[in-house]
Amino acid sequence: MKQFFAFVWELIKIAVIAALIVVPIRYYVFQPFFVKGQSMEPNFSSGDYLIVDEISYRFREPARGEVIVFVSPQNSSQRFIKRIIGLPGETVGIQEGAITIDTNGQQFLLDESFYLPADQLTQGDVQVVLGEDEYFMLGDNRDFSFDSRRFGTLRKEKIIGKVFLKAWPIVAFSKIESPAY
Repeated sequence: MKQFFAFVWELIKIAVIAALIVVPIRYYVFQPFFVKGQSMEPNFSSGDYLIVDEISYRFREPARGEVIVFVSPQNSSQRFIKRIIGLPGETVGIQEGAITIDTNGQQFLLDESFYLPADQLTQGDVQVVLGEDEYFMLGDNRDFSFDSRRFGTLRKEKIIGKVFLKAWPIVAFSKIESPAY
């Protein structure tokens, strides 16, 4: 009987140590996220299992082109996945299917060929000046995405983290790279 209690005690110690290691990592460093819906197709599909890096933005600012998970500006119980298009202080314009970015008085046409099909157009007639901590977000599947064209800008405090890995389906396992503009 003494051996049984020693065995149970060892199991309890292992469980406590594992919890002390896993729980902080899960809640403060990496977080799982399941994609629901088609707003990020063809790059992310409904059912994809992603790992979100929650720590990077504590040391640097989010960058254009990064895919992030954030708390919905309209419903704090919902999480969205979108791509950062506009950064704080910029002016984002959408007209005739094209996106223009005005940053510090210099305007350029956003080249999204790294992650979008060539025939993908961005519908809308939008001109948004972003505030100090505001971002403009778009889904990759522009025709079926509820994004900044509809809910407005995203405040930085709503950002949970950057999508780091696609973990499922296993054949699509990959580190998520951000485009270079």
